[in-house]
Amino acid sequence: MEITTLSVRRLNRALLERQLLARRHPISAEAAITHLVGMQAQAPHPPYVGLWTRLAEFYPADLADALTDRRVVRVGLMRGTVHLVTAADCLALRPVVQPIYDADLYRKPLHGLGESTIDVGRLVAAGRELMVERALTAKELGLALGERFPDENPAALAHALRSRAALVQVPPRALWGRSGQSACTTAEHWLGRPLGTDTAPDAMVLRYLAAFGPATVADVQAWSGLGRLREVVERLLPNLVAHRDEAGRVLYDIPDAPLPAEDTPAPPRFLPEFDNVLLSHAERTRIVSEPDRKRLFTVNGIVRATFLVDGFVAGMWRLTRGGKPVTAGSAAAGATSGTPLVLELQPFRPIDAASREALEAEAARLLTFVTPHPSEVRFG
Repeated sequence: MEITTLSVRRLNRALLERQLLARRHPISAEAAITHLVGMQAQAPHPPYVGLWTRLAEFYPADLADALTDRRVVRVGLMRGTVHLVTAADCLALRPVVQPIYDADLYRKPLHGLGESTIDVGRLVAAGRELMVERALTAKELGLALGERFPDENPAALAHALRSRAALVQVPPRALWGRSGQSACTTAEHWLGRPLGTDTAPDAMVLRYLAAFGPATVADVQAWSGLGRLREVVERLLPNLVAHRDEAGRVLYDIPDAPLPAEDTPAPPRFLPEFDNVLLSHAERTRIVSEPDRKRLFTVNGIVRATFLVDGFVAGMWRLTRGGKPVTAGSAAAGATSGTPLVLELQPFRPIDAASREALEAEAARLLTFVTPHPSEVRFG
């Protein structure tokens, strides 16, 4: 097999194309979420901006309606974090990533079961019964389970149920322009269908490569949170092609996947907090330099919102009103105060005049998306 060496810029252009960032696509929000194998969604509103920046025509109601109609859900999946996925992917992927939650059940320092000898099967059955009655917050769930298991830590009981049952966060949480507590029920109850039975990660790995490849085994593991995936990739080798990066690492890919030339133009793009394009490789220089990555990833796990220039992270952005940060989903709130919404851009380095002009135009489009009221773009 002839192995091609791919430059960092070639990998960048491939990632942009597969992440729907090279151009806006005329597809539905559900189709985009399916292609991306979900969107990181531990904060409620970033996926709205993530879809706006990728789709030719997207309105907040498109995603809000899909959430209330139960066509998409927010559920813990890859890396043990909350993702926005279609209902079908929730049911199919949750059993595949169950090993992440099994490992976390007893070992989590803060709320793991530790030395507890509780019958986890009884605990899960009790939790399912409670959640049929209504969706519960973590605190409510822990207190309700504590009544049935009085010798156990309520927070550990709630955590154990989240580890062993697929719990989805229900609206009004994550609806655009609204707030709501993080209340959960089981995926099976919410969707009216059982979880899948196939726990093999093969299909998930192929979908990852289609959306994030070419990639190393370490990249697939970083995205999924699963270990021992080399044997899975080796099993899939007859259906894969191989490349190398400039450091000599083997990159696996699906045949005929897009590999644009490294000089392919890349328009400016605004990415929300926690966007998966920054989180889904062990080696991330195809999208962000190591010094810039350290600026974006905070010690408490926040991944800041960024903008791309020439395909690479070139700075951070945030929305403020009166100097105070606001979320995209709540940007229209407070408009009657007369204080304009400001999109603040903090470049990491000087930006040439043509790129700055294109970036300002894209920033203005983002402001039009988040609010119909007075707003302005401001460079830090």
